[in-house]
Amino acid sequence: MDGEYGMRFPREEARQLIQLALDEDVGSGDVTTNSIIDTGIQASGLMRARESMIVSGGPLVTFLFEEWATGCRVDVLKMECDRAWPGENLLRISGSARSLLTLERVALNFLQRLSGIATLTARFCREIEGTGVKLLDTRKTTPAWRALEKYAVQCGGGTNHRMGLYDLVMIKDNHLMALQGMADNPIALAVERARQQHPTLRIEVEADNLEQVQCAIEAGADIVLLDNMNLDNLRLAVSMCRHKVQTEASGGITLESIRQVAETGVDFISVGALTHSARNVDIGLDFQLDE
Repeated sequence: MDGEYGMRFPREEARQLIQLALDEDVGSGDVTTNSIIDTGIQASGLMRARESMIVSGGPLVTFLFEEWATGCRVDVLKMECDRAWPGENLLRISGSARSLLTLERVALNFLQRLSGIATLTARFCREIEGTGVKLLDTRKTTPAWRALEKYAVQCGGGTNHRMGLYDLVMIKDNHLMALQGMADNPIALAVERARQQHPTLRIEVEADNLEQVQCAIEAGADIVLLDNMNLDNLRLAVSMCRHKVQTEASGGITLESIRQVAETGVDFISVGALTHSARNVDIGLDFQLDE
């Protein structure tokens, strides 16, 4: 699972989302700015952290102003994945005052959202430092934002799980329920079918109890997802799987509980909250006219 996804800014996905955001926000034009600001006025703006955060989204802001504004320049003052403290400058944007005023909210929305995900991810990663466990995200992402949100998870030190339904076989409880009555051991049947259809993909099986863990091991799964197990069962499951298959713990894991889960010896811990519950961090843009 480690190393499947490199640290690459998803430029094409960003292009599509930026265009949607501009269509939504600017529409036929910024009536306020266009009616009161002369076209020749030049200005600059400093995007500044108003709280502690991990920075993510600078390439998107740069892309936005360089591609959708005329003659704008973006100077990156804080690199991706760096920690920024309250009052520190993140980016400087220089150019047309009209462009800065029109694009400001779209730029901040992206930067605040992605930096919020990176910041929460970094908090979870700090809790499991020294355990060797890797923190994974999930598919619980904002529709159409997945590539960007998973990029932000990487900025915070996390590891991407599967990007979608196409790059890892994940056999979950509802899949097994659909196979009931077709075989005495639906896990074995599911793994066999998946292996035949997709021999190059890794196969992960969700297990709610130790009996299912044993079935997944015997079926030849690559990873066993230990779903909502208590700490005692997690330790037993890890012992059963050691040197046979990798293990992933999931289900209701919080900042307060993740260290104990990591110390059971699992290989991975997945946390949906990284993307579905991260709050936007507070970033402001201080505007000034150029002399």
